[in-house]
Amino acid sequence: MSYRKGSKVWVEEKGEGWVEAEVTEAKERAVVVLTSQRKKITVSPEKLLPRDTDEDLGGGHVDDMTKLTYLNEPGVLYNLKKRYALNEIYTYTGSILIAVNPFTRLPHLYNEYMMEQYKGVRLGELSPHVFAVADASYRAMVNESRSQSILVSGESGAGKTETTKLIMQYLTFVGGRAALDDRTVEQQVLESNPLLEAFGNAKTVRNDNSSRFGKFVEIQFDASGRISGAAIRTYLLERSRVVQITDPERNFHCFYQLCASGKDAELYKLGHASSFHYLNQSKTYDLEGTNNVDEYWKTKRAMDIVGISRKDQDAIFRTLAAILHLGNIEFAPGKDSDSSKIKGSTSNFHLQMAANLFMCDADLLVSTLCNRSIHTREGIIIKALDCPAAAANRDALAKTVYARLFDWLVENINKSIGQDVDSKVQIGVLDIYGFESFKNNSFEQFCINFANEKLQQHFNEHVFKMEQEEYKSEEINWSYIEFIDNQDVLDLIEKKPIGIIALLDEACMFPKSTHETFATKMFRNFSSHPRLEKTKFSETDFTISHYAGKVTYQTDSFLEKNRDYIVAEHCNLLSSSRCPFVSGLFTSLPEESIRSSYKFSSVASRFKLQLSALMETLNSTEPHYVRCVKPNSANRPQLFENQSVLHQLRCGGVLEAVRISLAGYPTRRTYAEFVDRFAVLIPELMIGSYDEITLTKGILEKMKLDNFQLGRTKVFLRAGQIAILDMRRAEVLDNAARHIQGRFRTFIARKEFVKTREASISVQAYCRGCLSRKMYAIRRETAAAVIVQKYVRRWLLRRAHLQACLSALLIQSYVRGFITRLYFSAIREHKAATVIQSTWRRRKVVMLFQHYRQATVAIQCAWRQKLARRELRRLKMAANEAGALREAKNKLEKKMDDLALRLTLERRLRAASEESKSSEILKREKIIESLSAECAAAKSAAQIEHDKNLLLQRQLDDSLREITMLQSKRIMTAEAEKENSNLKNLVESLSVKNSILEKELNVARKSSDDTMEKLKDVEGKCNHLQQNLDKLQEKLTNLENENHVLRQKAFNTPPMNNLAVAPKTLSEKFSEISASTGLPNCESKSTFDSPTPTKYLAPLPQTLTGSRRSRLPVERHEENHEILLRCIKENLGFKDGKPVAACIIYKCLLHWRAYESERTAIFDHVIEAINDVLKGQEADGRLPYWLSNTSALLCLLQRNLRSNGLFATPSRRSGALGLGGKLVQTLRSPSKLVGRSDSLPQVDARYPAILFKQQLTACVEKIFGQLRDNLKKEISPLLNVCIQAPKSTRGQPGKASKSPGVGAQPASNSNWDNIVNFLDLLMDTLRENYVPSFFIRKLITQLFSFINIQLFNSLLLRRECCTFSNGEYVKAGLSLLEKWITDVTEEFAGTSWHELNYIRQAVGFLVIHQKRKKTLEEIRQDLCPSLSVRQIYRICSMYWDDKYNTQGISNEVVAAMREVVNKDTQNLVSNSFLLDDDLSIPFSTEDLSMAIPAMDYADVDLPESLQHYTSVQFLLRQQDPQPVQ
Repeated sequence: MSYRKGSKVWVEEKGEGWVEAEVTEAKERAVVVLTSQRKKITVSPEKLLPRDTDEDLGGGHVDDMTKLTYLNEPGVLYNLKKRYALNEIYTYTGSILIAVNPFTRLPHLYNEYMMEQYKGVRLGELSPHVFAVADASYRAMVNESRSQSILVSGESGAGKTETTKLIMQYLTFVGGRAALDDRTVEQQVLESNPLLEAFGNAKTVRNDNSSRFGKFVEIQFDASGRISGAAIRTYLLERSRVVQITDPERNFHCFYQLCASGKDAELYKLGHASSFHYLNQSKTYDLEGTNNVDEYWKTKRAMDIVGISRKDQDAIFRTLAAILHLGNIEFAPGKDSDSSKIKGSTSNFHLQMAANLFMCDADLLVSTLCNRSIHTREGIIIKALDCPAAAANRDALAKTVYARLFDWLVENINKSIGQDVDSKVQIGVLDIYGFESFKNNSFEQFCINFANEKLQQHFNEHVFKMEQEEYKSEEINWSYIEFIDNQDVLDLIEKKPIGIIALLDEACMFPKSTHETFATKMFRNFSSHPRLEKTKFSETDFTISHYAGKVTYQTDSFLEKNRDYIVAEHCNLLSSSRCPFVSGLFTSLPEESIRSSYKFSSVASRFKLQLSALMETLNSTEPHYVRCVKPNSANRPQLFENQSVLHQLRCGGVLEAVRISLAGYPTRRTYAEFVDRFAVLIPELMIGSYDEITLTKGILEKMKLDNFQLGRTKVFLRAGQIAILDMRRAEVLDNAARHIQGRFRTFIARKEFVKTREASISVQAYCRGCLSRKMYAIRRETAAAVIVQKYVRRWLLRRAHLQACLSALLIQSYVRGFITRLYFSAIREHKAATVIQSTWRRRKVVMLFQHYRQATVAIQCAWRQKLARRELRRLKMAANEAGALREAKNKLEKKMDDLALRLTLERRLRAASEESKSSEILKREKIIESLSAECAAAKSAAQIEHDKNLLLQRQLDDSLREITMLQSKRIMTAEAEKENSNLKNLVESLSVKNSILEKELNVARKSSDDTMEKLKDVEGKCNHLQQNLDKLQEKLTNLENENHVLRQKAFNTPPMNNLAVAPKTLSEKFSEISASTGLPNCESKSTFDSPTPTKYLAPLPQTLTGSRRSRLPVERHEENHEILLRCIKENLGFKDGKPVAACIIYKCLLHWRAYESERTAIFDHVIEAINDVLKGQEADGRLPYWLSNTSALLCLLQRNLRSNGLFATPSRRSGALGLGGKLVQTLRSPSKLVGRSDSLPQVDARYPAILFKQQLTACVEKIFGQLRDNLKKEISPLLNVCIQAPKSTRGQPGKASKSPGVGAQPASNSNWDNIVNFLDLLMDTLRENYVPSFFIRKLITQLFSFINIQLFNSLLLRRECCTFSNGEYVKAGLSLLEKWITDVTEEFAGTSWHELNYIRQAVGFLVIHQKRKKTLEEIRQDLCPSLSVRQIYRICSMYWDDKYNTQGISNEVVAAMREVVNKDTQNLVSNSFLLDDDLSIPFSTEDLSMAIPAMDYADVDLPESLQHYTSVQFLLRQQDPQPVQ
């Protein structure tokens, strides 16, 4: 490919892999490029790869790398790097997900709301995510009833385990679990991880915690798609690591943990790890940042979690210790040359310890290690083993024991999790070690890379299949395309009879074979194989060209690590163990195995068989791939090492998938994108009205390209064709740029010429102006001199004239003054004479008036004297009638003393109320009534008052005896007597006060003036006592609420009839007192309530009578229930905006006295019937109707029911008047006690009615929530199509003006019109059902909040939505919603427009121009004040201008936002950038009572369909039913 100057390319560099560069000079065979580090490099064109010229537009990255303009290695690498810098860790490559480990917490990506967003969404529709892959596998399993598999691969530390955890977490979320369990499958599988890591992980050269086995987690599902079980399958355990390791690697973690366990290690005679042969082959015993002791206890806790008993745990660790002791057994030559024996005391000690730990015979263990038995027809032949053979026999035993121990652990873990053997489908998650290439590669790396070659072949077939499916879906011709395959490498390794594994097994079967003979034979058989190479500096090393690159293997230990003997003596030895655990690991062998007691077993062959079984499992499922990438070796966030990532991409097969795509049609673009990019190549066709396919074909034919394919929606190009188009496009744009530059230079030159000409004209005009101004100045000075002379002459003449005039005026003024003074003197003399005359006349008249007045006063005094004598006689007569005044004074004073006595009595009774509250209230009220009656009788005389006091005392004794009978079970006799003595003292004090009262009455008769003053004092004291009694009334109310239950029990006792008489007598006496004082009857319940015993005892007969009346016949109850049921089931409609059903139900319940009943089930029937209606098939359509009815019924209950003190609090009754206050109020305005209030009647509600009101409140909230949720479900599909502009609204590419000054064409808003129509229909439905505006306002507000959340979250999850044109489209739709809100008015819409703040600000940010000039503070304060920095950062990282191709936010602002986001990530518990839906009920019961207006139910008539029922005939006879008082 040829490059021109200015072309953007990728150039390879050792340190960075690939770097950006630009061609500065193009020669014949070389190209000079300038790198991003400002270095000039001369390279051949073949070593360069093209780079997209428009990569900085659209955010500089893509979420699916198949969308890259140039699908090549550096393009993939730098796309991942740019996305990683933005914390976009997931990227698609077709259907393959690449996950880059962020090494930091990103909880906003993995919460439950995010899982809900990806549930049921097609792969690729939202931003890349591991949840999308998991959901795709789950949907495919459910829809196709076929098992799925998810292959998670990657280097150690790349996040495979975490990715596997997230996949299982999502599958648990969508699948649930069929049976209830305390722990989810994900939790149970993850809880087994520490155990499997301890026994299956080890340190390697590259990773400290590398899995040395493959794990396949099967999550099983039942027929309904719910999780029914799980199982863990393990593959390819690296058994040879138990006996042989290389520095700086380690053995399995469990050995080191056991050695560091302290007391447990001492129990098994274990020391430091360096003292054991199987561990000290490497000098690495500890891992950085890991404590072996802590890890040991974590392993034990994991064993407890998976259900391994303490006995089995001890057996496991005994077995591990036995393996370590077994490895320290050394052998020495025996008596014969080919025999061996145990060497030294140390080996004997370890032998004895191994036998003790295995619980087997030590001699039998020695015989098993040093001898081999051969079964022949003649019998058994015992053959001694030499030292190397005995050591190999020992290692074989250790590997066999460890392998069977590992299998036992996996089996027990599966038992703990619980498998479903009847499951037909499952989703498997494979977590296996990745491709390995070290400096020294041995047999383990050979097997691992062989497994990865098999998986890569499976991967290639899947990618090839995906390519085929896309080609088929696009209906293009692809039959001649060839794809790369790695079958030749697999044949080289596993093909029989001359594959590498077959040759290795053959060499292992001959005792005399060495690795040199194996290597020689291998090179001889594969000398011409293209994938196998012989190294230059070694005769035994060989190199295989794998898919990920060349790997050189050292064959020094291939034979030893491949040999694995199945020895019958080993099984017989350990099956005879006295330890049940050890003997259970080794069951009896089949007959043929016993005959060949020393059968050879190849590790490589067994590895191949396990791999074949794994591939068979994978081939039976539909695969999904997740490639995990470790961005750096330091495990630090925001650090991306190009070389390391590039190596992982090669090892993970991602670049291999790219090569497969390159073999076909690597460049695929939608017709709209293609025409938008290359329309400049055919400007002649853009004038006409052609479709996009015709334009695409015209572009390709004009460029003379062949071998392209036109699909249904995309154009497919071969590799390199897009570069030709880009080159031609660059030439066209360069020519256009040169033409524009020429025109611009002409414009600049002409502008300079015009400016020069205008400057010269300006200079000439200025010079002429200066000359003219100079001549004008001379002429003006001459004219000024003449004018000055004229004015001077005029001034001199005028001054002389003015002096003459002043002199004449002065003379005239003096003459006139003299004449005037003479005239004034004459006038003053005449006025003085007149004043003297008037004074004399006035004197004469005054003397005459005084004479007349004295005579008049004398007459008046005589007359007044006469009238005074007459008035004196009248007053003397009136003095005899002063008894009436004294009588009124007497009444008022008695009333004042009555109130004072009652106040004192109330205080003393309040002190004693702590012990017996109910009896004290009754006593206090009776004492008040008796004192009132006694004071009324004291008006006649002292002797009569004394007799009445004795009568009152007898009455009090009688009442106390009755109270004592009532409280005999709870109050002691001594306390009652003490109360009686207190009452006697009170009576004596009352008699003393009565004597004092007589003296005061005698004094009061002396003077009427003193009587009036005392009356005023009495009135003041009454006001003060009224306040005190108000406080006592509040305290009595508290006591009433606390002792309500005791009073009810007291009312039900046998002496009730007797008690009912006494209050009645007291009440009559009090009425007599009221009559005597001129007050109306205070017993009326409708006027006020007094704190007397009648408040509690008088309603009792009514309550009992009501309870007897509630025992209606069964037929009457059934009829009532039927009436209510028909009211609820039938749609009775509305009358004058009032719901008929609610009014009828309320009036029926009111007439039937249901609210006053202590026990009734009718309320439960009403609530149950309403719930049944809401559960019906047409419930959704009737929700507005029932929202209106239930809210109306609730408001009627709130306004017309009172709790009768049962649930009242002091604060609610703080404004109530006490008894004294009401008496005073009666005196002042007696008219208030007469008549009935105009408001609706208040009904005393009992507990069932109060409970019914609470249930009805919950029903209203339920209906509101159900209606809101239904509306959200209906509007969600409309919102999903509104967030992204349809292609038809984006305009034809190349035709639309791209000038920022030109306004956007109005897009089609049919989708938004559907939302507006939906809202209009909703408003019509709510108004038809007369739903109160309060509910409509709350409903519309929450609906718009949901619209804001859905649109905003979709905007953040879909990159194609974060574009300039899409922002214009959404903004136009939001303007329609704003218009709708304005039309509806604030009464119904409320604050709906403010609920759209998030989406409005986000869309406003998308459509502003010159984003690069905006600072972070301007964005946060002015443009997006409601959005968090994380949300703004998300929008900036996804934004791209698809209309004007301008750049987004500057890199400095993006970097500042990244720092803020990273800092917040460390501090916040939940830092999701998505909004959460509000599911709360936005109102309370108090809000309803205040917001919904009062309703008059009296004018609501009974429907004709209910008029035939006898129980509702009262509704036909009366309009306003009232309960009988």
